[in-house]
Amino acid sequence: MILGLVLFLGMHSTRIFADDWRRARIDQFGEKAWAGFASVLSLVGFILIVWGYGMARVDPTWLWVPPLWTFHVTALFNLVAFIILAAAFVPNNHIKARLGHPMVIAVKVWALGHLFANGTLADVILFGSLLVWAVLSFRAARKRDSAQGMAPAAATLKADAITVVVGLVGYLAFSLFLHEWLIGKPVMV
Repeated sequence: MILGLVLFLGMHSTRIFADDWRRARIDQFGEKAWAGFASVLSLVGFILIVWGYGMARVDPTWLWVPPLWTFHVTALFNLVAFIILAAAFVPNNHIKARLGHPMVIAVKVWALGHLFANGTLADVILFGSLLVWAVLSFRAARKRDSAQGMAPAAATLKADAITVVVGLVGYLAFSLFLHEWLIGKPVMV
């Protein structure tokens, strides 16, 4: 799992810590070759994360046993995360215009929520790593936006409504069906 995190987050951190090196590789090999390399390395990392996390869940090292109420807090955090995530894909919404980089913010909210309801060492490593990465990624993205003088796009209430509906549908689908099927644990216990 840790090797997977290093590969996955390392690849996703080149714009944070090594943007000049990343740009040089893109110039050297081309945008498509870099994207292919980054995608393959990220996919290998993701597979290792899933495999390692699954192995860690077989014989977990408990740091604390989360109380029942933390599952409800996590469900609320994930509802918010799904709506914010939808804002990354629905054009011209106020959430994206106001927050900027909603996908990274959604990762922050999701990871923090999962830290509340999961008390094993593997959980802390996985969700803590993703939370730290998301914080650093958001800071770097905001700094780039500021340096480039980026302004938010115009937003409409119609786009906001679509964003909320898409987020709610995604949240319900994942909470009611996909989480247990993919992760092996129901959302509510």
